[in-house]
Amino acid sequence: MNTSNEKSVKSNTARPVENIRLGGHRSRSPQNIEKPKELRRTLKRLLKFLEKRTFFLLILVMVIVTGCSLITPSLQKSAIDSVSFSEETGFGVDLEQLGVMVMWLIVTYIMQALFTYFQGILSAKLSASTVLRLRKDLFNKIVRLTVSYTDNHSHGDIMFRMTGDVENISNAVSVSVGSLITGLLTIIGTNVIMVYYSPMLTLISVMSILLTVIISTKLNKVMRKYFVKQQELNGILSGHIEETVTAYKTVTAYNLHQNAEDKFNKTNAKIKRNGFRAQMLVGVMGPCLNFVSNFGFLSVAVFGAVFALNGSITVGTIQAFLMYSKQFSRPVNEIANQIAVIQTAAAGAERVFEILDAKNEDEIEDFNPNLELTVELTKGKLDFRDVRFSYIEGREVLKGFSASIKAGQKIAVVGATGSGKTTVINLLTRFYSPDSGVIEIDGIPIENYPKDELRKALGEVLQDTFLFSDTIGKNIRYGDFEADDEAVRAAINESACDRFIEALPGGEDFMLSEGGENLSAGQRQLLAIARVVLKNPKILILDEATSNVDTRTEMHITAAMQKLMKNRTTLIIAHRLSTIRGADNILVISGGRVVEQGNHDDLIRQGGEYFKLYKTQFEGRET
Repeated sequence: MNTSNEKSVKSNTARPVENIRLGGHRSRSPQNIEKPKELRRTLKRLLKFLEKRTFFLLILVMVIVTGCSLITPSLQKSAIDSVSFSEETGFGVDLEQLGVMVMWLIVTYIMQALFTYFQGILSAKLSASTVLRLRKDLFNKIVRLTVSYTDNHSHGDIMFRMTGDVENISNAVSVSVGSLITGLLTIIGTNVIMVYYSPMLTLISVMSILLTVIISTKLNKVMRKYFVKQQELNGILSGHIEETVTAYKTVTAYNLHQNAEDKFNKTNAKIKRNGFRAQMLVGVMGPCLNFVSNFGFLSVAVFGAVFALNGSITVGTIQAFLMYSKQFSRPVNEIANQIAVIQTAAAGAERVFEILDAKNEDEIEDFNPNLELTVELTKGKLDFRDVRFSYIEGREVLKGFSASIKAGQKIAVVGATGSGKTTVINLLTRFYSPDSGVIEIDGIPIENYPKDELRKALGEVLQDTFLFSDTIGKNIRYGDFEADDEAVRAAINESACDRFIEALPGGEDFMLSEGGENLSAGQRQLLAIARVVLKNPKILILDEATSNVDTRTEMHITAAMQKLMKNRTTLIIAHRLSTIRGADNILVISGGRVVEQGNHDDLIRQGGEYFKLYKTQFEGRET
């Protein structure tokens, strides 16, 4: 929807000027972004997106892999204990026991390698299916966001939630889920076996593990805020890049390259500082935990040797216990090393859930599919009665706007920039809801019409026509996807698009670039008209549809629009008064309300606001 200077973001408080960004969207300052405060709740909710069958199969495979890793030290213990020594007989080897243990070791290692391979495949599958479901739900929600929501949020930030945040979740699922489950199983299994072999040595190992947990918990608290901040800054940077590329012509025209570069460098430098601090803490955590782990390993070796000399345990038990001690501390270290990934994923997940949880009417479109119409929208009669509206509380744009438009009439709405012309259209299309007052179509308040049915009855040709990266034919079919080829061809002919389309390679199959930039402004407008012709709406809205084209092109577009307006209720918003002289009625808006109305000749004779606008445009002077 075209937005004029009157349009800002509806909120409970006015936003500071510095938050208004170059491309017309508002950035989300860090203080306006909720930080993830409930990590456990977020991770629990994230589990619901996991594919249950794959998840439980992955757990089964992890149990087998963990079981293999737990068995091997005991098998090695038995193999070592098959070698004996005494002063009387010297060294002795139980070859049968040694052979059996070696065979079982080979089988266990093969099984462990095989199921580790399956674990990798299942982890990748689980990650892919989770991302698929999460992105599907997120995109389905994004395409149902209200216009006011997208006006109030950086487009780049919204896109980063779909890409960067979801990708971080994917990394966590593919890596961290396996580490957490395997680590938990390993800790439980090794603890049970270690207690069985030697409670005293187990106690020594647990002391080092407790110290590891304390260190990782303390560092985790500090790291958490940095990883949350990192996601916020990445969203802001993504939004700045998106708007700079989108508005690059504006950047070039106003020589704002340095301004855009400085803003980028400033945010990028913040990301660097924040990222350095976060990664420094990650780097500190590893060596600290390794030191504690190695100290515990050394303690087990020393005390194990003492117990072996006392005859309370065997040499094989020491070797097995050393391996179990290492297995016991390794998963703790691995889980600690995954803290960064988990924190990033949790921060990203809460940003994703913020959109998924959008419910109120200011955030999500309610199409009222079950709303029953008392009267079908067939005529197109419009009534605005004392409509008041403000994008920012306390700063009304419309201040009691009232107008009555008969079915089939051509009504022009004129006024100075910021007077509320486009806001009238925003309210009619229900992109926004009025603060008070009533808007009716055929005598029925527009709130009683399902939004999808309402918008089917409305056709718009805007000042800035957006065309999708697709063929010309498919862009026209956006007016009616169920239309046949004959209807599309008729729309092309009626909108005077046939000449330039036939001159393009492939005709209707000609592929448009993003936004239709490989066509002229006039050609894009004609395609927009063709799209509306195909839609065949009851009410037509022309929002400064010829303001971006030259006079000659305007003549072609005006001729096409004259056909389009025939027998339709038409609202025309225009700065060029030459385009509205044939309107049945002209509404002059000033200060958010209608101050004059009548046809062109009557308003000229009155010598009021319309007369001033007319004299300014055609005689180049104020009167």
